[in-house]
Amino acid sequence: MRRALPAAALAAALTLAAVPPLTAAPASAAPVPLPVVRAQLPPDEPCTGASGETARTAPWPIRTLQLSRAWRQSKGAGVTVAVVDTGVGAGVPALAGRVRTLASAGEDCVGHGTFAAGLIAGAPLPGVGAVGVAPEARVLAVRCTDERGTATPVSVATAIRAAATAGAKVIYVSRALPTGRAELTGAVAYARAKDALVVAPAAPDALPDDPRGESRPPATWYWPASAPGALSVLDYGPDGSRPAKAPTAVGADLAAPGGSVVGPGPRGAGHYIGSGSSLAAAHVAGAAALVRARHPELTATQVRDRLTATGYPASPPRLDPYAALTAVLDGASGSAPRPAPARMPAPAPHEPRHRALVVAAGGAALIILVAAAAAIIPRGRTRHWRPPTQPPTAPPNPPGP
Repeated sequence: MRRALPAAALAAALTLAAVPPLTAAPASAAPVPLPVVRAQLPPDEPCTGASGETARTAPWPIRTLQLSRAWRQSKGAGVTVAVVDTGVGAGVPALAGRVRTLASAGEDCVGHGTFAAGLIAGAPLPGVGAVGVAPEARVLAVRCTDERGTATPVSVATAIRAAATAGAKVIYVSRALPTGRAELTGAVAYARAKDALVVAPAAPDALPDDPRGESRPPATWYWPASAPGALSVLDYGPDGSRPAKAPTAVGADLAAPGGSVVGPGPRGAGHYIGSGSSLAAAHVAGAAALVRARHPELTATQVRDRLTATGYPASPPRLDPYAALTAVLDGASGSAPRPAPARMPAPAPHEPRHRALVVAAGGAALIILVAAAAAIIPRGRTRHWRPPTQPPTAPPNPPGP
C-alpha cells in the first residue's frame, strides 16, 4: 500500500494556529509534525507504537463541521457505533470507559481502527484539541482484518454481521474492496434488517502497488459502499479539494473532511495524522450517531436520507451535522405543530329568549295603550265624550216669565 499522506504534507499537517482552539494553548505554540497512520503494515514492521506528540489546537474539521453548534443538539449519548477495522486500543484516554470489543479487537497493531474510533467518538481532554464528532457515543470494536491490516470480502462481511447482531446502530467500515459484491451486499442487507446504518468509504485511501510494475485502471465500484442501503463517503482536504491522484469512485453519497485529519494512536495519549476516504467515513459515522441520539424515532434508512438531504450543495453533497440535526424535511411526520381547535360556546337555550320576547312585546303594547290613552282621554273630556261628527246640542231655553 502507498502511504495515504505524502511526506510533504507533514509540514502542513498541523497548521492549526488559524483554527480556534478547543482548549487553551500557548500563543507561541508552533505547528507540531505528527507521525502518519496507515491502514496496513508490512510483514516485517513492528506494531504501531504510541505517538510522542500531542495536538493541542483544534484540527480543521472541527471548525468546518461546526461541531460546537451541533453539540448543543446532540453528542451521541446512548448510541453504539461499531468500528469495523483493525481493532481499537481500549486504553486510549479519549475512549476510556466507552469501548466494548468482540473477540481480539481490543488489540490494534496497525493503529487505523483506534484512529478512526477517535474521529468518531473521541472525548475532549484537558490541553488536547483533537476530539471526535460524537464524544459521548459508545464504541464497539470489531476486527475485519488480520493483525497486519489485510482484509478480505469474507472477513469484512463477517464483521459487519457480527456488529449488527451485537446491537450497533451505526456500523463504520474502513475498507473499500473492489471484489466481494455478493458477500458484502448480503452483509449490508443483514445490517439494514437489524436497523443498523453501514457507513463506508466510496474509494480506498490508496491503490496497491502492482508487483509487476504494470499500470492497471482503478475499479469503478467498491464494496460495501456500493451496496444498496450503505452510505458511501469521499474525502476532501483543508482547501476543499481532493489530491489529484486520489482514488475515486462513482456514486458517492456524501463528502466529509478526510485530508490531514488528526486522531489518537493505538496506545498512549499522543496523536497521528492521516488522509483518505476511510477517515472521511469516520466523520460521517460520528454524525450518524449524533442524529440517531437526537432523533431515536428514525430508522437507519431515514438517518441516511437525512444526512444526504441536508448536506451542503456540492457533488457529492458535503456533510453538515448541524443541519442534519435541526432541519425540518418535507414529509417528516409531526414536524409542524398543529394549532389548538377553536372552542365555540354552546348555543343559548330557546326558552329564556321566548320569555324575553313575550315580555318585550307586552311592554311595547302597554306603552302604546298608555300613549293612546294620553291622547284620547283629554279630547273625550273636551267633547263631553260625544262622537266628533255630532253637533253640540243647544242648552234648553229657560222658561219665560
